[in-house]
Amino acid sequence: MITHLDMNDILYKLKNNEANNFFLLAGPCVIEGEEMALEIAEKACEITSRLGIPYVFKGSFKKANRSRLDSFTGIGDEKALKILRKVSETFNVPTVTDIHTESDAIMASEYVDILQIPAFLCRQTDLLVAAAKTGKIVNIKKGQFLSPEAMQFAAQKILDCGNENVMLTERGTTFGYQDLIVDYRGIPTMQKFGFPVVLDVTHSLQQPNQTSGVTGGLPQLIETIARAGVEIGRAHV
Repeated sequence: MITHLDMNDILYKLKNNEANNFFLLAGPCVIEGEEMALEIAEKACEITSRLGIPYVFKGSFKKANRSRLDSFTGIGDEKALKILRKVSETFNVPTVTDIHTESDAIMASEYVDILQIPAFLCRQTDLLVAAAKTGKIVNIKKGQFLSPEAMQFAAQKILDCGNENVMLTERGTTFGYQDLIVDYRGIPTMQKFGFPVVLDVTHSLQQPNQTSGVTGGLPQLIETIARAGVEIGRAHV
């Protein structure tokens, strides 16, 4: 069984072109309970260990950007964060979670390895600074409204705080009112900044619904988008 690397090792190998495989961030959109989190993590760890893919368990401890007030947002901040810690300790894998406020950054940094900045918040300076000051790895998701070139400035805010542990995530670009497209040129563009680049496959396939407030998507294209992203990422490392 392949021992999973901690995230600092993964970042080092990626930055120095030493990775023999892509790494995977995957898990539930939001933590709904301990049993489901452990079950997902166990399955993901079994697959990634067998295939030699470094793995990071992803789960939001809360979702603060739902379209409607009555949408599910979480089971409680501390309860969900403790589950993320248990996943990490049980399976010896790094964990990543979204943060939405400066206080979230401080709180979540006690439980997870990576703080993820949601796409809508990638230009929020105070949030980026708070995440950077924790010393944790910061994964900034590219805003649906931003060019890949503009992400260098979001990353620079982290660097200016003395934290060099940055990742950038492509998650699609707004195309009309209710669709997203993936411009694969953005992957090598962001790689040139010197940071690992992640492709958020499922969110890139979202189709936001401003009528009902329930977001849809194109899950039948997950494999297509993922395969293309892996190949483009390899070609330009």
